Amino acid sequence: MYQICVSGAAKGDSVEEGKELAAALGIAIAKAGHSLLTGATIGLPNYAAEAYKKAGGLMSIGLSPAASKIEHVMKYRLPIKAYDSILYTGLHYVGRDTLLITSSDAVVSIGGRLGTLHEFTIAMETDTPIGFLQGAGGISEEIQTLMTLAHPLRAGAMVTFNESPDDLIKELTDHLDVEHVKYKDLYQ
Repeated sequence: MYQICVSGAAKGDSVEEGKELAAALGIAIAKAGHSLLTGATIGLPNYAAEAYKKAGGLMSIGLSPAASKIEHVMKYRLPIKAYDSILYTGLHYVGRDTLLITSSDAVVSIGGRLGTLHEFTIAMETDTPIGFLQGAGGISEEIQTLMTLAHPLRAGAMVTFNESPDDLIKELTDHLDVEHVKYKDLYQ
């Protein structure tokens, strides 16, 4: 079982475009037997978390930018129902993003805006495998162009693009299985 982060738009056009894809992604992560992590936010990550929970996912974890449950709900206006556990980091969005990505075995991004781009750059800098679920618009549709301009790939970095949630999760899982073959007992 791996910890798969869902990163994506909390607001904006790609939320409407990607609702169904995000739900299908949550289901795919649950079917694969992985834990789901998100930034405990609204929008596409929350749609994925809700579907994950309905599909019988084992562990849904949110990492909040807030320092407490009260701040999470009252100040940030963020959801709590789709999560088995929420870590209230008190790190605001920038710090929360770093903790979220570095706590994940792999990241799946869908849609998105500036925060999703931030999480992508963290994944690239920490060599965290990242997959982009295509079809929701937003920054996820522009990443290939940005990568061409920035040349961010280093040896061993893994970035993949797919329109199928199931295929994307399988591709990331296969990559992680190879990457962690010596430690497979730790991931059971």
